[in-house]
Amino acid sequence: MRLAAVGALTCGLAGSPADAENGITTANQVVVVYRVDLAGFNLGNFTVTARFRGDDYEMRGVGNFSILQGLIYDWRGSTLGKGKMTNEGPEPALYALSYQGGGKGEQLRMNFAGGGVSDVDIVPRHRASPRTIPVTKEQLERVFDPMSGAFLYAHSDNPNGDLKVCEQTVPVFDGRQRFDIVLTPKRVVQVKRDTKSGGYAGPAVICQVRFIPIAGYQPDNPGIQLMSQTDEIEVWLVPLRGTAMYVPYRIVLPTPVGYGSALATSFQVRGAQRASNEPAPQP
Repeated sequence: MRLAAVGALTCGLAGSPADAENGITTANQVVVVYRVDLAGFNLGNFTVTARFRGDDYEMRGVGNFSILQGLIYDWRGSTLGKGKMTNEGPEPALYALSYQGGGKGEQLRMNFAGGGVSDVDIVPRHRASPRTIPVTKEQLERVFDPMSGAFLYAHSDNPNGDLKVCEQTVPVFDGRQRFDIVLTPKRVVQVKRDTKSGGYAGPAVICQVRFIPIAGYQPDNPGIQLMSQTDEIEVWLVPLRGTAMYVPYRIVLPTPVGYGSALATSFQVRGAQRASNEPAPQP
């Protein structure tokens, strides 16, 4: 699974800026489990755990993906994001990624300071292709890492499906590639509780997502070309029980080998204090 596709899949979930004063992070822990499918194959689960203490946040993601019990494809990885919540939104301090899969492995660590990326360390480090568009220092100012961009950027006090969470352009840097994610509203739907929806019932806001590559990529890369030219990427955002947060529920996007998707099958919220704003349960 290409890092560019993973980054776009993850960061295509963001919406409008978070507001710490509005109590978006009154929950002290949020755990979401996603089922990931590719070209009709179930790859496995990706679990995101977010912990909040005051203005500080820490997010961890763990995934184990395989096809035919690893005979054809096997990928294991984890991510870590840390930072603070401010009135303007998340302010990342650290992003890390570690993975093994497809005969390759990598450890990436990215630090933030002064409102931008301060340094990136990648092991093993490979020499960039001369065809790669270089990333400039200016392009690393006021950007978000994939974790903070995906899960801490969307909020609304309206728990019944607010299309305004789709009106946003999110600047992202994943340690190699600098890209923008442009969201536009499509519609609000009601998700019914059944086996396919993983038990969630309530409103979902559907956003169309455009992937705009900026730098750190090769223009002739087929995956980048597909992601930047398609209009078939969409994300469903749902209000998180007892908070002002909207989080990813469903993601769909084309890849060179077929459609990829992620579906939230479990939500756990601890310490939430906004229960009166929950959407009404659906039968």
